[in-house]
Amino acid sequence: MAKAKKGKSGGPKEMLLVASKVKGMLKSAGCNTAGDALDGLNAIVGRYIEDAANRAKTNGRKTVRAHDF
Repeated sequence: MAKAKKGKSGGPKEMLLVASKVKGMLKSAGCNTAGDALDGLNAIVGRYIEDAANRAKTNGRKTVRAHDF
């Protein structure tokens, strides 16, 4: 699995996505995938995960639920 570099956005250091699945979805939508597209999406997913974890902690839980996203 490819590793994403931590960029200006402070995203995750490792790839959280399955690149072939993302590229497959984009291809089925009639789009190509740029070299930096997965890194950008990975950073967004990482931020969503961090936000969901923080919301769960704020609500006194250790378990992240669907509504935390």
